[in-house]
Amino acid sequence: MRSRLREALRALMLIPGLSGHEEPVALWIRARLEALGLASRTDRLGNLIVTIPGDMSKPSVLIFTHMDQLGFVVRKIEADGLIRVERLGGVSERAMAAQEVVLSGTRGPVPGVILNKAHHATTAEEKYRVLTTPEIRIDTGHGSKAAVEAAGLRIGTPVTYAGRVIELAGERIAGTSVDDRAGCAVLLELAAARVGKPGPTLHLVWSVQEEFNLRGAVVAAQNLMPDIALQVDLMLATDTPDMADRGEMVLGGGPGISLYSFHGRGTLNGVIPHPAVVALVEQAAAARGLPLQRSAQVGVLTDLSYVQLLGDGVASLDVGFPMRGSHSTVECCDISDLEALVHLLDATLDDIPPGMRLDRC
Repeated sequence: MRSRLREALRALMLIPGLSGHEEPVALWIRARLEALGLASRTDRLGNLIVTIPGDMSKPSVLIFTHMDQLGFVVRKIEADGLIRVERLGGVSERAMAAQEVVLSGTRGPVPGVILNKAHHATTAEEKYRVLTTPEIRIDTGHGSKAAVEAAGLRIGTPVTYAGRVIELAGERIAGTSVDDRAGCAVLLELAAARVGKPGPTLHLVWSVQEEFNLRGAVVAAQNLMPDIALQVDLMLATDTPDMADRGEMVLGGGPGISLYSFHGRGTLNGVIPHPAVVALVEQAAAARGLPLQRSAQVGVLTDLSYVQLLGDGVASLDVGFPMRGSHSTVECCDISDLEALVHLLDATLDDIPPGMRLDRC
């Protein structure tokens, strides 16, 4: 399993898939699902959905993860061919300068670089100031607006950081869009594990537009109307000096669950998980000796925040893998955490009893 997860993650990290432009990622995943004999469908927003029918006496379960990544959208092409952009999603502006990007134009991908002023020419004030997205310019080398447009680039063209994979020591992988292509790889492996296995009715969703105000999963969930929803995404690793006061989430320490999340930066939403689902996951981990870490964070938000509010309410819990460098050009995870997360999700599904009570009192 570990080698399959590594192979899938490596491939997915190299596929551009800006929010609202996830089709290349979805096509890659759909081909793998077909190889497993699983039929998939999409909705009008682009969510990729697989349903595995199960025991109707058990609550239905939705497990979802997002396919999209953050990046930029072209807003202006200057006469000299330099390109101005708007950011899409929570781009870390500290990480932008001098980065390689890919512009997904109508005639195919076009490489570019985000310009960075020569160090020898910067003033004392400039050396310590981070540029904002509206200030940056992307150079594709074309030299004129006409040449840029002839290459298939125009206003609205999606721009992402150039895909790369960095194999670190042990089981660690760094590079682009680990958030949340690692979750996509986990869900594929879970799909393979559940084929022909008894359990609850299971909906697996690879969702769209999570980085664009958490839109896609809500559309899928309001159509599927599950009883339980588990969202798979990163958990902030806190085992480096800059993050040490934020928690106890260790890279390589196994999967985690979120006991509290709240965005707190303009979006007043988050998740306080359903206690019965927390207990279910904790008991599944304990019974099999699986590692399980715990997280409680302000500044974190997932689309589960909105899924939980549908219908009469959906019993919800965020589960995930530790990751370093979130929303930067080089994110990092540990393959062993992804493998353990697959086992945890599989075990949790196995342990759902008939008539499981989800009322709160």
